Amino acid sequence: MAAATRLISRLALVTGGGSGIGRAVCQRFASEGASVVVADISEESANETLESLTSDLRGQGHMATVVDVSSKESVKKLVTSIQTRYFQPPSVCVNTAGITQDNFLLHMEEDQFDGVIQVNLKGSFLVTQAVAQALVACGAPKGSIITVGSIVGKVGNIGQVNYSASKAGVEGLTRTAAKELSRFGIRCNCVLPGFISTPMTDKVPEKVINKVEHTQMKSLVPLGRMGEPAEVADVCAFLASDDSRYVTGSSVEVTASRPKSVGYAVTETDVNNTTHIHKNGVYDTNLPVQMRQQRPVAERMTMTSLEEKQESSSSF
Repeated sequence: MAAATRLISRLALVTGGGSGIGRAVCQRFASEGASVVVADISEESANETLESLTSDLRGQGHMATVVDVSSKESVKKLVTSIQTRYFQPPSVCVNTAGITQDNFLLHMEEDQFDGVIQVNLKGSFLVTQAVAQALVACGAPKGSIITVGSIVGKVGNIGQVNYSASKAGVEGLTRTAAKELSRFGIRCNCVLPGFISTPMTDKVPEKVINKVEHTQMKSLVPLGRMGEPAEVADVCAFLASDDSRYVTGSSVEVTASRPKSVGYAVTETDVNNTTHIHKNGVYDTNLPVQMRQQRPVAERMTMTSLEEKQESSSSF
């Protein structure tokens, strides 16, 4: 089937559709003929995405709505509103809603850890569960649930113990859901982006990104550049379509070859210099220069990011 009409019979729900990868997924799905429900914590962002979509080929129209994926009540209301408007549950669901609240493990607050787990992991669970329940209840012959994880769920990343844990968790969630839901014709897969240019990475200081891109990106990514949200959306479109009808329980890396390291191995020197590593919850600029230079470039980028942004919280 031609790619332009691959999703013509699909009703797709995309959480976190207001920006970044979520927005790119919405745009790609709409271009392939799907009716798209753009769901985001920000009504303004969801509507901006809605306005950017091409008309669906079935004439059902697209829809923008607000959802807090960490709230079971909000997720249930979302799925009910979709069924009320379209007289069916979404046959495709893409979980892209997520946040970061970066800090080092030794200084991370409990609410920073819980907040990221609530959105990234619990949110994916609640949406997956609600959509699957609706599909099973109506006797839908098939469905595709896609969750956007991250390569850091496999390799870790300095300053992101909460984010890394949440993304490792969604892989386990996906594999188990695939086993449980396959008998209902519902496929579940995970997409693991690497270095992708999104509003999240836009928070990293430009001078850091430029240094990495122009001097050392090839040591991290063989293709020598950061990826684009549309390149992740391409994989999501494949997993949403019948082209992937024999694919379930899989994790697809979109990394231009997995980086050898995104973080670093803690050494005795690090342990002995703990007081230098953190100061008032941010990176201590008094950390010896030689210690910075010895660490992998990905860590230096993250360290500098933490130093300059201190803490981030955004959808991607």
